[in-house]
Amino acid sequence: MKVHEYQAKELFRKFDVPVPKGGVANTPEEAVRVAEEIGIFPVVVKAQIHAGGRGKGGGVKLAQSIEEVKALANEIHGMTLVTKQTGPEGRLVQKLLVEQGCNIAKELYLSILPDRETAKIIIMASEAGGMDIEEVAEQTPEKIIKVYIDPLAGIQGYHLNEVAFGLNIPKPALKQFGKMLRSLYKMFVQYDCSMLEINPLVLTAEDEVLAIDAKLDVDGNALYRHKDVQEYRDTDEEDPLEVEASEYNLNYINLGGTGNVGNMVNGAGLAMATMDAIKAAGAEPANFLDVGGGADAEMIANGFRILLSDKNVKGILINIFGGILRCDTLANGVVQAAKETLLSIPLVVRMEGTNVEEGKKILADSGLDMITADNLKDASEKIAAAVQ
Repeated sequence: MKVHEYQAKELFRKFDVPVPKGGVANTPEEAVRVAEEIGIFPVVVKAQIHAGGRGKGGGVKLAQSIEEVKALANEIHGMTLVTKQTGPEGRLVQKLLVEQGCNIAKELYLSILPDRETAKIIIMASEAGGMDIEEVAEQTPEKIIKVYIDPLAGIQGYHLNEVAFGLNIPKPALKQFGKMLRSLYKMFVQYDCSMLEINPLVLTAEDEVLAIDAKLDVDGNALYRHKDVQEYRDTDEEDPLEVEASEYNLNYINLGGTGNVGNMVNGAGLAMATMDAIKAAGAEPANFLDVGGGADAEMIANGFRILLSDKNVKGILINIFGGILRCDTLANGVVQAAKETLLSIPLVVRMEGTNVEEGKKILADSGLDMITADNLKDASEKIAAAVQ
């Protein structure tokens, strides 16, 4: 689950990671009040959306007075901010972070990630911090430091030294930097993070280290352990259909673009195989909905309706391997959903596994106009022909 910058910084403060003084505002008027409470200029007015590249998109600006704060807050709040990470549709800015400016001497990049290849935690850092870190990674990867940590042993002093010396941290800031990095690692592990990024992490002219940005993702599978982070969820930043699907314990992914086939599957691996088969057959997947192993007829009916909410969908392919989810349960759900939604687009059903014959009989006796398939290749070819 992604969290906003201001929320990540709330967690940073709990672990004594230095961040600028500031506060979040839901309106331009609140932004002015936060700036007045800070009482020192300049201040930075920052759009709060779940995407990077906000500065280049016009979502981060410096204000030298209360009048400028008011003008910038009115300009940024309510804008549709477009960055490389939002796509051309952009994101509506509904929250602002107002923070005290600082005397920046140097911008650095710092991130902590799990590394699947080594089963370790990796710290990545670079002296070439700032907005163009993606270009640094692409054009001059040698400028990025990588330090691997065994999660069973934890972070050690030599890890801290390797990162600090690699970033050429000045001697007066070494102790503070080491303490900060150890705290960030502790927070990363304690909160089951899948990504922590600070870009930029700055060295001030006073030789202090300050996290003036914060990006944090928490593993959704571990959220039950973190009630405080659950409260950070901002459904306004998520696809409305994905939010609705989660309310029914379904996993829905909108692929964007111009796909024309909706997919219902049980299992992420089966979803990927199904989408590959659809493309190989000449059609384009628009989305997929994973009903999991414990779905009942009502959940399947709700999932059906969610798939049909995408206006690009011209046909639906259901590809289910019946194990915990029995094929007769699936068939009852499909029949219920088709009748409730007055289905008028092609539907191809391929199922295999527990109670498959009972499931096929339910579909055959339903009186509904649907296409059955014997295997995945057959199913993908039939749905591709139907939508074309």
